[in-house]
Amino acid sequence: MEEKHREILQLLEENARIPVETLAKMVDLPVAEIEAIIKKLEEKKVIVGYSTVIDWSKIVETETVTATIDVKVTPKRGVGFDDVAERIYRFPEVRALYLMSGAYDLSVVIEGKTMNEVARFVSDKLSTIDSVISTTTHFQLKKYKHDGVVFSDGEGDHRIVITP
Repeated sequence: MEEKHREILQLLEENARIPVETLAKMVDLPVAEIEAIIKKLEEKKVIVGYSTVIDWSKIVETETVTATIDVKVTPKRGVGFDDVAERIYRFPEVRALYLMSGAYDLSVVIEGKTMNEVARFVSDKLSTIDSVISTTTHFQLKKYKHDGVVFSDGEGDHRIVITP
C-alpha cells in the first residue's frame, strides 16, 4: 500500500468527517485523486465503515451496561474458532468479538439495558452454545478512553500541591 494511502487512512481514522478538500491539502493530492483513493479503499473493504465516538454516560436516558466476556471454547475440526465466533457475533447484543491468546479463546463485548439483561445473555444464549466451555464476565464501570478518544469532563484535582 502506498504511503499516501496510509496517510489518508490515518487522517480519516482520526476524523472521518474531514472534508475531502482539506484532506487533499493535507496530503498534497488533487481532490479527485483523494475521492478515487477513498472509493477504492471502500471497495476493497479496507475502510469498512465510519463511526462517531459518543459519551453515552452524559445522556442519562440512554445509559446501558457494557460487559466484556472471556469465553473458553472447543474449536471445531476444519473451521477452528470461526464457526462459534460467527454464532456469537450474530447476536444483536454483541458489539465486538475478538480471538485472543492466553487463558481464554474469545473476548466478547456486549451491551444491555441492565446487569440482569447481560446475565440472561450469558446464561441463556452464550453458555448454551455447544462449543462454549466456560465464561468470565467483567462489567465496565467507567470509560476513560475509547478508540483513541479520552473521556474526561475536564474537572481535575485543582488543589495546590504541597511538598515538604
